[in-house]
Amino acid sequence: MILSAPLPDLLLEPLVRAALHEDLGQNGDITTRAVIPPAARYSATLNAREAGVISGMQIARIAFHLVDPNLKVEVLREDGSACGAGDTLMSIEGSAAAILSGERVALNFAGRLSGIASLTAGFVAETKGTKTRITCTRKTTPGLRMVEKQAVIHGGGSNHRFGLSDAILIKDNHIAAAGGIPQVLEAAKSSVSHMMKVEIEVDTLAQLEEILQVGGADVVLLDNMTTDELLQAVNMAKGRLVTEASGNMKLERIAEVAATGVDYISSGALTHSAKTLDLGLDF
Repeated sequence: MILSAPLPDLLLEPLVRAALHEDLGQNGDITTRAVIPPAARYSATLNAREAGVISGMQIARIAFHLVDPNLKVEVLREDGSACGAGDTLMSIEGSAAAILSGERVALNFAGRLSGIASLTAGFVAETKGTKTRITCTRKTTPGLRMVEKQAVIHGGGSNHRFGLSDAILIKDNHIAAAGGIPQVLEAAKSSVSHMMKVEIEVDTLAQLEEILQVGGADVVLLDNMTTDELLQAVNMAKGRLVTEASGNMKLERIAEVAATGVDYISSGALTHSAKTLDLGLDF
């Protein structure tokens, strides 16, 4: 799956419908229904209260339109664009009740996804001047992987595999269960199409040396290695394996890891530890 372009609304609507159903329940927005006249019309703006990189505007628009297709929604800052504190990202005009009923779902998605995009952009900035690319992992919110991985793209990052079904990644537990590195690589190569790459995880240079001798892998995941070990691993694998550094990849360490020459740095923190960007809806 390629997420560099906007996803069709049709793919996103089920996620937004589920969130709206969770918020509105069986009785709808009883507060708004009690205090806001049905004919009341207002205009509102969705604003950034801190600087960052925007993601989730498409989903916010869908949320408002699912509540009321007659709302006039204009996206002023596209997904993937930078914003400053006080910038207006979207305008909404129409039924006051509909705007209020869709507000929280729209903000929850936009704030969460913009936080991921903003953190990713910070990681990417640390790789400037190197060939290293930042990529996410499968450590995503259940049910939201598609949009969280798209938020990583909006922040300038890359996507790793989407699930267990679209790429082979042999982890340490696979190696243990299969009986060793030669056995697991032979089994993997004999069971997949020539079109599919095989990645294998190592946490020692000795394991990497064994993989280079045995053959059968295309990518090596260098897990929880020191910076010196990563530098040695890159030199060992040069021209033979694509290298990916993972484990303990904190923002303050990214520049020195990228300087080792690894091809990719993967970090689960991009999606599981991103701080929500502070956004607000103002009438």
